[in-house]
Amino acid sequence: MKLNVEEMGFNYTDKSVLSNISFDVEEPQLLCILGPNGVGKSTLIHCINRILSRTYGTVMINDVDVKDYSLKDLAKVTGYVPYSASDTFPMTVVDTVLLGRHPHSNWKSSEDDIRKVYEILEMLGISDLAMRPFNMLSAGQHQKVMLARGLAQEPEILLLDEPTANLDVKHQLDVTRLLHRLSREKRIIVVMICHDLNIASKYADNILLMSQGTIFAAGTPKEVMTVENIKEVYDVDSEVIMDEGRPHVILRDGSSYETKGAITARCSLRCVE
Repeated sequence: MKLNVEEMGFNYTDKSVLSNISFDVEEPQLLCILGPNGVGKSTLIHCINRILSRTYGTVMINDVDVKDYSLKDLAKVTGYVPYSASDTFPMTVVDTVLLGRHPHSNWKSSEDDIRKVYEILEMLGISDLAMRPFNMLSAGQHQKVMLARGLAQEPEILLLDEPTANLDVKHQLDVTRLLHRLSREKRIIVVMICHDLNIASKYADNILLMSQGTIFAAGTPKEVMTVENIKEVYDVDSEVIMDEGRPHVILRDGSSYETKGAITARCSLRCVE
């Protein structure tokens, strides 16, 4: 599987939302997208899966422009978990997750489809919810069911918009750890929008740090999570220490200081064990 984004931009009417986005992911990994609110993180993944049509540039999956995929074929290679499960489907959890199988089953669920759904529910620890109505679940349960639906697509690239939102700390760690493991076991690219700097630093293979519609920095957590980058992007002071070879960010309430200007990032993101 390969994901290549080249000089991609998106404008909303006459306003630039994304500009000159370029990065390559050509092996299984967990890629976290970080940045303040409103910098274009969700817009970026929406341009990858064609929820939005990019204004310029290219987005390629397996050397094919996403514009050249049929919607059905695109749904076979890309799974998507939205930020919030706001839809209140009047169906059971099993039926909701089965929706993820439809690109493969032509809306006729087989015994194999149902078996795969139950395996995913068991893996996520929510098999006890199988026959519960989706619209009667808590916000955190909604989020896990939507994650299950994305995994049911068996995609090569899984796009997630804050999949740990509405989860407590333990379940945030559990879900992110699971996504990291699945990238290895299923040999998929997992692209996850996240706001927690330390969870991203702990589990991500690579990070895209966004600011004002562009990629400010990209690379491994150690390369990206620096005091200077955090100050420039988030306008907060911090201390970064190493914990088991991974950066850990400690926020400080200190005086402001000058930092270097923004960089132009183009990178080929590789998984380093």
